[in-house]
Amino acid sequence: MSKLIFFLFAAIVGTVICIMWYWSRPEGVSLRSTLVEKVAENFISDPQESTLVPKVLGFEKPQTYLVLFLNNTEIRPGGGFIGAYSVVRFNQGIPEILKVEGTEILDNLAPQDFESVPPVALQKFLNIKRWGFRDSNWSPDFTLSSIKSLDLFKKEKGLAADEISGVIGITPTLIEEIIKITGPITVGGQEYNAENFTEKLEYEVEYGFADQGLNFDERKKVLGELSHALLARLRTDLFKNMPSYLNLVQRMFTQRHIMAYSLDAEMQRVLLARGWSGTMKPVDGGDYILWADANMAALKTDKVINRELTYTITPSGTEQYVGTVKMKYVNTGSFTKFTTRYRTYARLFVPEGSQLISVSGSMKTDKTVEPGIVESGVENGRQWFGTFISIEPGKTGELVWRFVVSPTVTAMIKNNYYNLSVQKQLGTISNALTLDFNFGKNIISADPIVIEKTDSKKYTVHTDLTVDRNFYVQFSN
Repeated sequence: MSKLIFFLFAAIVGTVICIMWYWSRPEGVSLRSTLVEKVAENFISDPQESTLVPKVLGFEKPQTYLVLFLNNTEIRPGGGFIGAYSVVRFNQGIPEILKVEGTEILDNLAPQDFESVPPVALQKFLNIKRWGFRDSNWSPDFTLSSIKSLDLFKKEKGLAADEISGVIGITPTLIEEIIKITGPITVGGQEYNAENFTEKLEYEVEYGFADQGLNFDERKKVLGELSHALLARLRTDLFKNMPSYLNLVQRMFTQRHIMAYSLDAEMQRVLLARGWSGTMKPVDGGDYILWADANMAALKTDKVINRELTYTITPSGTEQYVGTVKMKYVNTGSFTKFTTRYRTYARLFVPEGSQLISVSGSMKTDKTVEPGIVESGVENGRQWFGTFISIEPGKTGELVWRFVVSPTVTAMIKNNYYNLSVQKQLGTISNALTLDFNFGKNIISADPIVIEKTDSKKYTVHTDLTVDRNFYVQFSN
């Protein structure tokens, strides 16, 4: 998705907020009371937390937010490539969009008088010599990514950088879901619906303008027309379907298409408690896996990649357990203006203390059988392993990690129980997930329960990562 789509997205979201908050209040009721009541009623259950709402909406003093538009058709660890951003200020509950622009503009005009060394993978596979704001969300933890984004935003002299109160990340999946509620929008005789919106608009702003006899400077014309058409629909539909829109916001937080980080400690605590922060979940002695892909100049190919994540555990015979995590990539696309071979730098995050045994499927570069370099490190209390893989259009690729599970996980199994948190990557849609465990012990209970079980020592589950998943198994001696 081009940055132009994100400009449209920013304009729509910002204006929708204004419309919702201004027009939904009963006549004669103050803006402050309406906003506080609406937000508290639908999103805050703790009365103490509701006292934060006036602060967040700028009733105590103006609050300025950095909004990141995360392109999940070009996935990055922090939710998607940061194609554009906006700076939004709330004063007495009234939002004002101070700036919307492509991130490359900020990066290209930034001063060069500060040190900014990018991660090794960005240097090697994208030839990036200076770490810029648009590539700042390298951590799969939105809080850590936001801290880095703010750091580079300030160093690059972003607008109102010293006044930022928090960071909000959103993906284009949100606008597609909005259109599912409003219904198709017709502009210039062409229909835009939830299924074709991203691809159709992308084509129009990049290529379609020439077919209409428009010059390059007029290619944004469709954006304005589509914005007005969608806002006109929302003007009436928003209030008729208010519960649907409120439920949508909740669902988008849960599915990690909206994430937020606050510099205010009390507000950040609420975000963490509500699961809206996009942070990596605490391990707390249990098992944990998170697979994070980083699109390496593969255009918008993520939209045609099917992923299947499989995790197996087996006893090794030496009072240890071996974990195997496999990602199967199916590139259903072809060589087009928007899709190509899929190039990703993939990282697996597991509990600290896990010891790598082997990796298969790693590649030095495209279309080669020579293995690539395997890197490892510790981030946010997790061990990670990383490498590169490339999948040609119409082909399937697999990347497989084998490791000795951490001592804490081994101890847990020896104590006759096992719990696992599988966290989805921010911005991803619904990757398939399979668990296939043989602990060498009889299973007496499990959550979720396996309906069909032929072996009391095996635990097999087929599900997906639309949301984070948690599992618990109990054994007998």
